[in-house]
Amino acid sequence: MSAFFSYEERLHLQSNLKEGLSFKEISRRLGKDPSTIFREVRKYSCEIATGYPGQTHNTCRNRRTCNRRRFCGENCSRKLMYCKYCNQCNASCPDYIEEICLARFRAPYICNVCTEIGKCSLVKNFYDAEKAHIKAHKIISESRSGLCINEQEVVCMNQLLSPLVQQGQSLHQIYIHHKDELMCSEKTMYNYIDACLFDIRNIDLPRKVRFRERYKKPEFKVDKSCRVGRTYEAFEKFMEDNPDTAVVQMDSVIGSKGGKCLLTIHFVDTSFMLAFLRDANTSKSVTDIFAYLYEVLGDQTFKDLFPVILTDNGSEFSNPKAIEEPDPLSGRKTRVFYCDAGKPYQKGAIEVNHELIRRILPKGSSFDKLTQEDINLMMNHINSYKRKKLNNRSPYETFSFYHGEEVLEKLGCAPVAAGDILLKPSLLKK
Repeated sequence: MSAFFSYEERLHLQSNLKEGLSFKEISRRLGKDPSTIFREVRKYSCEIATGYPGQTHNTCRNRRTCNRRRFCGENCSRKLMYCKYCNQCNASCPDYIEEICLARFRAPYICNVCTEIGKCSLVKNFYDAEKAHIKAHKIISESRSGLCINEQEVVCMNQLLSPLVQQGQSLHQIYIHHKDELMCSEKTMYNYIDACLFDIRNIDLPRKVRFRERYKKPEFKVDKSCRVGRTYEAFEKFMEDNPDTAVVQMDSVIGSKGGKCLLTIHFVDTSFMLAFLRDANTSKSVTDIFAYLYEVLGDQTFKDLFPVILTDNGSEFSNPKAIEEPDPLSGRKTRVFYCDAGKPYQKGAIEVNHELIRRILPKGSSFDKLTQEDINLMMNHINSYKRKKLNNRSPYETFSFYHGEEVLEKLGCAPVAAGDILLKPSLLKK
């Protein structure tokens, strides 16, 4: 008997649950073990918060007898009705007592078969075949993606591989003599290099760059273990508990393929942005920059400027511990969180500010001839550009007001007069 459900089997399961059949009877009809049916329902049923016609979602135990009006104040959307018909009363009423339907916690654990569903405004559990099928495949896909390696193993392999490759040795030569130390296959070593986990890149390998790829390589995903506890959902929860915390967004700006790139750091509350030139889009290049910032700014200033960092899922940000602890001996200095995959709007502020960089460095242009002094000049012009949302002040002026000129001097930033601001490619032409 297979424990995996096809979509058709899930449709039959949903139908049988609606009929009120027991898990044992459903298992007999579907040819599966009763415990398999139990796990399927418990794991893939979804929790929803809905009301019914004429009644919004309301979980207060006193909702049937409550006669309060206008408790939410003048902003209430239902001023002439009882508060129990307002979807905000549960959050604002001091007499709120939550009522939980206990039927959700005993077999069959779902509300598909409940006869009271048409007049229930509590939280409900539903088993939906389509949603369950999508959720199951997503879990299977995520469990099979990523790298089976932790951060410490990456460091050890990098210390072994990088010096030998830079001496001109091939991965095959290295693998033959260090098989017991590497504890992985030769193909896996190539995959790790493709994922930019080490200091070396494909261009450093003696022969690989001469061969044309036979097929388009799928995106190589990074180990998701580094994102445990750092998801966007965790970020929202942290900000809910710490609403006054300033957020810093981080991203990469890519030049020509395989060439130099930028690390951008955007302070959302002031629209001030830093940019650092990197030789390659690797994890180490990012952690080196944060080690430099920690050294230049000092412990307290670094913690004040970087309380929370929000970034995307790029492989260059796959070592969050080194970013959070630029000095391992003194503990965590910041917190790193990741946006959801394919949702750049979750860090929209930095994406919008990149448009100003692209005015000077258009997409596809090479950064290889640029220096950090060029990047500092560009960012001085961008940070001196006044913004309407800052009450017609520049990011430089706003950042200086909150953190002081001394911090800006340490970061190598300087103001540019309004009449001298140039946001064209000619700014960096020599």
